[in-house]
Amino acid sequence: MVPRLDFLDLKRQDPAALRALKAAAKEVGFLTVYNTGICRQDILWLFDVYKAFFKGPDAAKQAVNMALTGANRGWGAPGAEQVSADANPDYKEVFDCGIALDESDSLCALGVYAPNQWPKTPAMFDVDIMAYFERARAISLIILQAIAAGNGRDPAFFNDKFNKPMALLRGNFYPKRPLDSGDKDFGIAEHTDYGCLTFLATDGQQGLEVHLPDGGWQAVQVPPGEFIINFGEMLEFWTGGEVKATLHRVRGGSQERLSIPLFFNPNHDTNVAPEGASQPILAGEHLQKRFSETYRHLKKS
Repeated sequence: MVPRLDFLDLKRQDPAALRALKAAAKEVGFLTVYNTGICRQDILWLFDVYKAFFKGPDAAKQAVNMALTGANRGWGAPGAEQVSADANPDYKEVFDCGIALDESDSLCALGVYAPNQWPKTPAMFDVDIMAYFERARAISLIILQAIAAGNGRDPAFFNDKFNKPMALLRGNFYPKRPLDSGDKDFGIAEHTDYGCLTFLATDGQQGLEVHLPDGGWQAVQVPPGEFIINFGEMLEFWTGGEVKATLHRVRGGSQERLSIPLFFNPNHDTNVAPEGASQPILAGEHLQKRFSETYRHLKKS
């Protein structure tokens, strides 16, 4: 069962809410939240912005095709990713962007901080997307603070690890499931997320399925203005298993679907090895390795 929690209770670190969050993070790896301050109208507007891009001219998308830049910023065509070797390439389209660093910053040379690639249309696309990106990052950090507090750590434990986060905001466009789809065809195949925390907005259409501890799959659906939270591999081993990275997938159905995940990941040089580990694990190295296993243009290079 995926619990539904009040974000304001998590923000003020209400003891009952922290206990519920701790249990959800360890046992299921998924929860939903409401009362974040981002309302239904905000999200519906943002979906319209992404839809204008995905439904827009092919030339505008090809101009920011990440397969041409060799990074993970810009547009990813259908089939550009393959998250599972046991499935066909995912049939969704994506648009990825990250934090904007100053050109003089030495981190710009790293693939996980690649410069953003913005389309010329629709107008103000970058402004609208980045405004939401900033709000979603602030909410995600508060949830991490609640996780730290709920597990008996300093609530500020994560703060200085996320001042130059390898955060990635993605727009996903899932078309109707192709009529000739088989058992190996997915909008996104079964996978665990790679980083720390995923903050997911959806358009209300059913699609996401979560693998439960009893071995079954549960559909997780929220209306626009509520959000789905799940956790990635990096946070699982960083916390020594206090947080669970859970398998999930999108098979797709008879309706188009849009979703907007924020993958909230720490600074590149953060040691995310569990406490007491003999060898460090650099967050950036883990993330780049997983990107290289997923993006088909990075596999080729």
